[in-house]
Amino acid sequence: MSTQSQAVASVGQEAGFNIPDPQSLPSLKGEVSAEEWRLRCDLAATYRLAALYGWDDMIFTHISVRCPDEDGKERFLINPYGVFFDEMTASSLLKIDIDGVVVGETPYFSNPAGFTIHSALHMAREDAHAVLHLHTPYGVAVSAQQDGLKRYSQFAMVVHDDVAYHDYEGIATDLDERARLVADMGSHGFLILRNHGTLTVGPNCAIAFLRMYFLEQACRAQILAQSDTKQPHEEPPAMSARVLQQGGPAFAPGIGDNLAWPGLLRKLNRENPGFDV
Repeated sequence: MSTQSQAVASVGQEAGFNIPDPQSLPSLKGEVSAEEWRLRCDLAATYRLAALYGWDDMIFTHISVRCPDEDGKERFLINPYGVFFDEMTASSLLKIDIDGVVVGETPYFSNPAGFTIHSALHMAREDAHAVLHLHTPYGVAVSAQQDGLKRYSQFAMVVHDDVAYHDYEGIATDLDERARLVADMGSHGFLILRNHGTLTVGPNCAIAFLRMYFLEQACRAQILAQSDTKQPHEEPPAMSARVLQQGGPAFAPGIGDNLAWPGLLRKLNRENPGFDV
């Protein structure tokens, strides 16, 4: 067992693995800054939307967001270990430091290993305010394919030329992997972790989620297209470059977050309200 895994097990044993219902917690609204509360609400909504779209993986994998600096110290919000995506609330989210250590009082505990990938990108990319990492069946299936994402659909062509790849190195507990992951992703907005899953970054939760929506749709369409006995038609590289130029602005601040995100929150409030407590 790795040092980080031992640490998680130790914390869990001390806590008795007593995971409170997030809805039973007192609200942090008014106890934290207005900006932090807004980020907490957006992140809790992102978790619940991921569950609503069928992208969650029980208590595993993570979505994180950078908090405003506190006395020059970087802080981040992430899910507590043991809380399902569809029950996440703004007040249940953990505030952690760059090492994944919880800051402040909480009845929950964190999974330090789960922040390894996220911390690498938060540290290296000023624009990576939100980092969304998933293990969906379609995303994992494409991550296992030799040629990765193919230009089989418009979804794929919108994102294809902005997708980077990172080779599998086992469960992400080795901090040395962070430098290699950052180098592989470069300035791209999308990352396919081979034989593992998918990842997107954004200046906010809305853009990171919208990027993941397109990537997930592209992966799903690819696997469905490959169910035919004939080889699917793939568009040439010039076409993905053209479509990225046409559709890429949807991922710019002010468009995807101002148009798609409010509708997503309305949908969430109809189908799974209670994230903003």
